[in-house]
Amino acid sequence: MTSKTISHEFFKGFWEVLPPFRLVLGLCPTLAVTTYAENGIGMGLATTFVLVFSNMIISSIKSIIPKKVRIASYIIVIATFVVMVELLMKAYFFSISEKLGIFIPLIVVNCIILGRAEAFASKNPVYLSVADGLGIGLGYTLALLLISSIRELLGYGTILGMQVMWDSFAPFSFMVQAPGAFICLGILLAVINTIAEK
Repeated sequence: MTSKTISHEFFKGFWEVLPPFRLVLGLCPTLAVTTYAENGIGMGLATTFVLVFSNMIISSIKSIIPKKVRIASYIIVIATFVVMVELLMKAYFFSISEKLGIFIPLIVVNCIILGRAEAFASKNPVYLSVADGLGIGLGYTLALLLISSIRELLGYGTILGMQVMWDSFAPFSFMVQAPGAFICLGILLAVINTIAEK
């Protein structure tokens, strides 16, 4: 297998199948946790960890999993890595873990991860599955960072907690509420789909 194929599987996650903009998956955490850029990075990297390792394990054991229980088996593998990332975040990144709250355990049912397990890892070799998981995960992290940076900037006047807007700036408080999340995501979806069509 050539490095060109590996690089394609990695880089497709940054545009071709970029969640949430191109796949329109994983919208629950996308809308819920992106009030601060730090939250977006934390959720994205946690999801990347789970994607890479669950893809690797599922690709490794795909030939011994009976078809009738494959989805249940995938969920068990994914849940194992979600517990690991939750414990690691509580041990080393406690403040981010507290901010993300229930959305870290809910990575188990994130349709991006289960979708990649079913659509890719269960049909491809380990090294391609790892490249796919890493690319999709980092693409998702960048997407969350973009959304959360816009919302934090307009909602608080800060980026990563640092004041970047002028002193007289009046924050748009609705940007860090549920309506702001939908508006921000909708505008970005429209822009990205327009670019993709051209």
